[in-house]
Amino acid sequence: QVQLVESGGGSVQAGGSLRLSCAASGYSYSTYCMGWFRQAPGKEREGVAQISTWGDRTYYADSVKGRFTISRDNARKMLYLQMNGLQPEDSAMYYCAAGAPDCSGTYCTCGTERLFDYWGQGTQVTVSS
Repeated sequence: QVQLVESGGGSVQAGGSLRLSCAASGYSYSTYCMGWFRQAPGKEREGVAQISTWGDRTYYADSVKGRFTISRDNARKMLYLQMNGLQPEDSAMYYCAAGAPDCSGTYCTCGTERLFDYWGQGTQVTVSS
């Protein structure tokens, strides 16, 4: 049974930092893409960052490039999101997700939201101005 448990959310002022963590269990962690997604009230869910099975490829939303860093520790079955320079528009519920890579092309990719089948319960991030 796949389980994804997020932690590390909270309230910070604009310009501050947070580090989100996601503990995974119940599946072969190193064979799955991992990602962070967020959803603010009244808005659609959006992809924030995704990472390939071995961490050699990362994908970021334009809105977070240069501020957020996704990483994973396959030995510990952990996923992280370091968020720096937080802004009020980053306020949302952040979700950890897992999914099998798309290997139909020349190389495998993890950069598509439709790949992600398993989701955590989310952790709230609130940024005040």
